[in-house]
Amino acid sequence: NTKAASAAAGEEPSSAPKEADERTSQDYYFDSYSHHAIHEEMLKDHVRTQTYQMAITQNAHLFRDKVVLDVGCGTGILSLFCAQVGAKHVYAVDCSSILQQAKKIVDRNGFSDKITLIQGKIEEINLPVDTVDIIVSEWMGYFLLYESMLDTVIFARDKWLVKENGIIFPDKAVMYLSAMEDENVRRERIDFWDDVYGFDMSPIKEIALREPVVDVVDPKALVTDAVPILHLDILTCTKEDLAFTADFKLQ
Repeated sequence: NTKAASAAAGEEPSSAPKEADERTSQDYYFDSYSHHAIHEEMLKDHVRTQTYQMAITQNAHLFRDKVVLDVGCGTGILSLFCAQVGAKHVYAVDCSSILQQAKKIVDRNGFSDKITLIQGKIEEINLPVDTVDIIVSEWMGYFLLYESMLDTVIFARDKWLVKENGIIFPDKAVMYLSAMEDENVRRERIDFWDDVYGFDMSPIKEIALREPVVDVVDPKALVTDAVPILHLDILTCTKEDLAFTADFKLQ
């Protein structure tokens, strides 16, 4: 699962677009990252973006004169942060056509000599170097692992990251679980099905109760503590670690 962009080390771009019946779910996933709106949403997530910016700028000494791989670079914001603090060179990879805009962004900001953009899936591209010193990626999906790119980061780590003193940003991830109770959410999303334009559609409630919802929760709606159910060390974890079960107790 990568997001990507430009022309790899002298390789010709892939041929004609796939016919509709040849396209896979991954193709549609990558296409969704071709639209600027999804990147605008991520860039305007100041907590997310500024956390990466601070992690990179406050550790500039780790990036100075190092070769960096940006997995799923999108508009290239993480690559720009890395180049800005003195990275020797950044290879920014993404699979979607947003990379064409990323190229222009890199040129416009004066980093075309420091950032090379490569369009393609990490599992299929070639880098013009044998190893990289640092991997950066914003790979997290909903609930950490849903539609995440961690398996792609693991692939890149095993193929290109130097064995000694290699660095991944971020290098740790923890998944937490908590319980909540919100009367408004229940009324709008569950009880709604009891009377829909005068019709009883309550059988849908069974589905609505099972399906996860991505939303912002008012802290006052939390009714238990938050407990960790998964710890991941991105430098050592494997794809098998991403399918897991965990015992937990909420209080």
